[in-house]
Amino acid sequence: MTATFCEYKPGLEGIPATKSSISHVDGNQGILEYRGIDIKELAEKGSFLETSYLLIWGKLPSQEELREFEIDILFHRRIKYRIRDMMKCFPESGHPMDALQTSAAALGLFYSRRALDDPEYIRKAVVRLMAKIPTMVAAFHQMRKGNDAIKPNDELNYAANFLYMLTEKEPDPIAAKVFDVCLTLHAEHTINASTFSAMVTASTLTDPYGVVASAVGTLAGPLHGGANEEVLLMLEEIGSVANVRPFVEEHIAKKKRIMGFGHRVYKVKDPRATILQELAEKLFSSMGYDRYYDIALELERLVSEKLAHKGIYPNVDFYSGLVYRKLGIPTDLFTPIFAIARVAGWLAHWKEQLAVNRIFRPTQVYAGKHNAPYIPIAER
Repeated sequence: MTATFCEYKPGLEGIPATKSSISHVDGNQGILEYRGIDIKELAEKGSFLETSYLLIWGKLPSQEELREFEIDILFHRRIKYRIRDMMKCFPESGHPMDALQTSAAALGLFYSRRALDDPEYIRKAVVRLMAKIPTMVAAFHQMRKGNDAIKPNDELNYAANFLYMLTEKEPDPIAAKVFDVCLTLHAEHTINASTFSAMVTASTLTDPYGVVASAVGTLAGPLHGGANEEVLLMLEEIGSVANVRPFVEEHIAKKKRIMGFGHRVYKVKDPRATILQELAEKLFSSMGYDRYYDIALELERLVSEKLAHKGIYPNVDFYSGLVYRKLGIPTDLFTPIFAIARVAGWLAHWKEQLAVNRIFRPTQVYAGKHNAPYIPIAER
């Protein structure tokens, strides 16, 4: 038998794991496309649910198709009382991502029919997950404060309803629109860690609730989904515009990472960061500026001045935390909101994986011993 040489790449860096027509990134030119449509166009002209339909079903919906999709999701926003009762037993100190992963997996207990070759089953699973994930995030936020969950408001659209469930106050239209665009920007980004996790899980032909729970668990790690939380903590640590320069110079001298800057793919400014900066400006001009925004602007200016030649620019996390904070969203909900948006991308890849499924079974490069003796326990 002829041995096959396999080049080992830590983290599978640069190794294609699949073929996909869902999204495309050109990191050198700062391009992100969903199904061939530039993210800037979708952010400006579309809505999150329209974008989700595009990602999952591969085409922009007609007016009737979008309306039907919106109605289906509105109808399925509520969660069963047994899931609410389960969530009430979660510890108040638990992280919302852990609560979300558990709750997403629990959905599979209530919708356990696994008919992956049935288009109607697939549609219902998509609708349930898209509809119920935001409700579960908002419900846990209320329950950990000792409150009952706030019921969804059927008069509000997808983005506005989530903000409503956090406070029981109807959000400002500008705030709701900005949040909807934020969801669009985070909906999909090729084969990142959580999407790859979803695909591996999907390849075993388990149910979609397990697929999403797996992806949520992966997103929860600080190297993937938690960076926007770290950005806000960094801005709080800096404290004032006057402290930005010494902070940047110290971090560069000690080769410490500056949160919210740099990306494995983008060598120019992340196009999502550009859009988010525009949204932040719109939001702050409407709702009032604060020192964190001024700190962020000076931080971007100095980091670009000193590190742009190395391809280090703001990424999507740099401005998203500022926007969420201005919307009154607690810091530890930033990553669950990332999940709310990315469910669309995960489900798109789940559906694409089912169409050409082959279980993932990578190989390894063995680096251990051979022919090691067994030593009896009395001699160890």
